[in-house]
Amino acid sequence: MLHDFLSACKSGFDPQTHSELRAQLNRNRRVILLSGNVVGNDRSDISGVSARVYRSGTYGFSSMADCSEESARRVLSAATENAAFMDRHVPAGKGPIAPMPYKCRRQEGDIHDPAQNTYIEFAKALDDYVVKHCPNLVARRIVAMEDSMEKMLVTSDGMDAHAIYPRSYCYVMMTAQTPAGTPVDLFKAMGGAGTFDINFTDPAACYDEIDKLYARLMEKREGVYADAGRKTVILDGMMTGMLSHEAVGHTVEADLVLGGSVAGPCLHKRVASDLVTLTDFAHTAFGEPCPLPVYVDDEGTEAIDAPLIENGILTGYMNSRETAQHFGMKPTGNARAWLFSDEPLIRMRNTSVHPGKDKLEDMIASIDEGYYLIDSGNGQADTTGEFMFGVTMGYEIKHGKLGRALLDTTISGVAFEMLKTVDMVGDKVIWVSSGMCGKKQPMPVGMGGPALRCQVMIGGR
Repeated sequence: MLHDFLSACKSGFDPQTHSELRAQLNRNRRVILLSGNVVGNDRSDISGVSARVYRSGTYGFSSMADCSEESARRVLSAATENAAFMDRHVPAGKGPIAPMPYKCRRQEGDIHDPAQNTYIEFAKALDDYVVKHCPNLVARRIVAMEDSMEKMLVTSDGMDAHAIYPRSYCYVMMTAQTPAGTPVDLFKAMGGAGTFDINFTDPAACYDEIDKLYARLMEKREGVYADAGRKTVILDGMMTGMLSHEAVGHTVEADLVLGGSVAGPCLHKRVASDLVTLTDFAHTAFGEPCPLPVYVDDEGTEAIDAPLIENGILTGYMNSRETAQHFGMKPTGNARAWLFSDEPLIRMRNTSVHPGKDKLEDMIASIDEGYYLIDSGNGQADTTGEFMFGVTMGYEIKHGKLGRALLDTTISGVAFEMLKTVDMVGDKVIWVSSGMCGKKQPMPVGMGGPALRCQVMIGGR
């Protein structure tokens, strides 16, 4: 656990600049079982301090892999000198950054650190269950892991923060074969915010999800290819979350807007049907804690929700302090850094479409011929809003009823055009939070949404 040695360094802040001083510890624990054999067994701790100093539109940055008062003073001095150097040689002439109100946000407690054997034994218990209850597999993989961050931050305008971000997961991956001998696979991630010993106290709590995963895999191995073309589909909550993050969320990160994303000329214009509202939530959504709550970002801004689309109209962006000042918007606390040696970037936190009023069964019943798409294993999108996502689990819809399972396929389109076809929105939100966003540096994120009925291009054989 980090102790506060940063407060003693506040006297080193240059009154002519905005300064941020951060200490950080990243902890990673991972065990991988392949067909019952331990093939991965890793523990790592990465810690250090960094300072970032803003002067007239340019930043100076410095970091050291040592958590001590002496190192904090050294990086603060170096970052201040770097900012002055940049201001002399690459003057931006933007004036000072707007100060934020003084805040103190400290999380009490510690991140529990169970022994590595805890991960191994839990993974073996899940693997034993798979062996006994899931025949007809050709491969299986179990991953038990935790990646946690602890941060301390002081800024020249008064923020004094201590933040703890623990998260842990178990992944169960299964592979079977079709009657023709083609491998098919599915995986399930279980877990969320919290340390491993809190999230995983009893292997039996995971058995029901393992049973569901296996049942779907057995349906998938008898599955069929989708008919390619523009189809009416229902995107389940996980697919809606992928769309919210990859195809929409990145286009409305203000740094990417400044880089020319499609969202730039679309502000205050229609980008979706009036049934679609989308928000990047800070820590609470729809009356419940978000899967990965953020209360203060790494610039010292208190985290608040960032409304992005309201009733189909693009209303805002996700901002850092600097971009919020540029666009005349309110900073929302979206600047985050993965390691102590990383500078904060504009990042999503918990991005989700808001729920509607429709029941999933009514949405399925409304389609004469189409598809219900549930899970995605991968996807890509760019700042034009064009996307392509893999679909790893889905079903035909025939005459208002679910039909055969689908073999792997893809969907593609342009997000702001596809969202205009949404004509039904489910009443339940599904969150996923087990992956990493890879924008220049990794970052844990949550994404979610309700089921959406829409039109999309789907791939075939």
